[in-house]
Amino acid sequence: MTLMKLNLRAALLLGSLMLGASPALAEMVLHRGNSGEPQTLDQSQTSIDIEAFVLKDLYEGLTVYDANGKIVPGAAESWKVSDDGLVYTFKIRDSAKWSDGSPVVAEDFIFSMRREEDPKTAAGYANILYPIKNAEAINKGTLPVDQLGMKAIDDKTLEITLEHPTPFFIELLSHQSALPINKASFEKNGADFVKPGKLVGNGAFKLVEHVPNDHLTVVKNEHYWDAANVKLDKVIFYPLEDQAAAVRRYEAGELDLVYNFASDQMERLRAANAKQVHVTPAFATYYYPFDTRTEPFNDVRVRRALSMSVDRDFLAKEIFNGSKLPVYSLVPPGLQNYGEPSKADFADMSQLDREDKAIELMKEAGYGEGGKPLNIEIRYNTNPNHQKAATAVADMWKKTFGANVTLMNLDISAHYAYLQEGGKFNVARAGWTADYADAENFLNLNVSTNKTFNYGHYENPEFDALMKKSYQERDPAARSKILHEAEALIMRDQPIAPLVNDANFWLVADKVKGWGDNGNNEHLSKYLSIEE
Repeated sequence: MTLMKLNLRAALLLGSLMLGASPALAEMVLHRGNSGEPQTLDQSQTSIDIEAFVLKDLYEGLTVYDANGKIVPGAAESWKVSDDGLVYTFKIRDSAKWSDGSPVVAEDFIFSMRREEDPKTAAGYANILYPIKNAEAINKGTLPVDQLGMKAIDDKTLEITLEHPTPFFIELLSHQSALPINKASFEKNGADFVKPGKLVGNGAFKLVEHVPNDHLTVVKNEHYWDAANVKLDKVIFYPLEDQAAAVRRYEAGELDLVYNFASDQMERLRAANAKQVHVTPAFATYYYPFDTRTEPFNDVRVRRALSMSVDRDFLAKEIFNGSKLPVYSLVPPGLQNYGEPSKADFADMSQLDREDKAIELMKEAGYGEGGKPLNIEIRYNTNPNHQKAATAVADMWKKTFGANVTLMNLDISAHYAYLQEGGKFNVARAGWTADYADAENFLNLNVSTNKTFNYGHYENPEFDALMKKSYQERDPAARSKILHEAEALIMRDQPIAPLVNDANFWLVADKVKGWGDNGNNEHLSKYLSIEE
């Protein structure tokens, strides 16, 4: 055999091997429909789940949730808790690195959390870290940031001291407000540290492209401590607020995941492929806050009347197609350390009896038939489900009280920015999904000092005192009793009208592997893969 023939044979063999290997070498890309454009990728300024989905791919907290919603070690490989429950000592992984290859150290978390609590940052979620010693005082400007109860024992050992024992502290540390920031990148780039090419993260992926209102692309971070087990090469997030368009793109095979879809599509989608439709009961409540600063919503009788007259069974069954449950409490059921929530006193009345009582209360307050006109504007974020719910509630209030009800909608970012910045309103659509599985996370929404999420600006010293007392109580049963008393006050005063227990709606293509349904709605891309 000549040398030329040998070379030709070798070339053909090599070519066949490369062709055979090409499927295995193909880039694995996940296309995620994310139901809205993130307001920001700055940990200190985020507040909603569509931002958290992106942030938790780019950064990793001391703890994370696994695919099934169980809290597990993240950047910290282990931790110890003192006997009095006040001091947590975390061992940061030796292999934990930033996406630029530099090591993740204890000071990174200290820098990030000091920034979160610094009043100059104006972090809307600063209260999440209030269990840390001096955090609240720092955030309110009465102590300097260097008094935060955190210190680096060495580069890989972080000690956190709390104000009081906090049963949910480990879960809390997985929240986006507790994610670290790369100090060097932040100091070099300032506000631009969140941009592609400048964002330095410690998560499983790194940001390479962000075209607002079109797509956001992250790629595998080769420096991530567990990179060997991350199967995806790339994740593209699409901020698709138009749910119908998102479903069409999913059905066309352009998207592998879709977060949120119109409930009236449920039956059709299940008929097409029931396995791909994931509706998971969530630790989440869909509710309407009332602006207690404005008339007539500063009158508890008006708020109670409006809340009573809403037919929650109709909303759950007809508007949300049975995907949600009617609710009469702010805290959702199913929280193991809380038990049955404290319901409104009208929960066990028939809907007709509620409406009769509501009319009586409204007349007593001087509104409705024979009284002052009742003008109500319902604000909601753009979404077919929210629009249908608002239309139904408006119709209920018109029929029951003769109210003049108008609707106003904004995109999700603008809607929540308006509420969080203190804009005045009548009634607004809101929802709360647990940041951690504890009743306090829901009840804290109504504390008078919670300037970001107490949308209705409810103030009740008795309620505030009960919440403060709950933070000092270490006995679980006694603490639960205090929180139930606090919830009972909220259900009496109705600064919010809880309507339905929410659910997480996802479409998950058959080729997506590693998916786990969970009430916390935590779905890190690091656990997912694609099998064609």
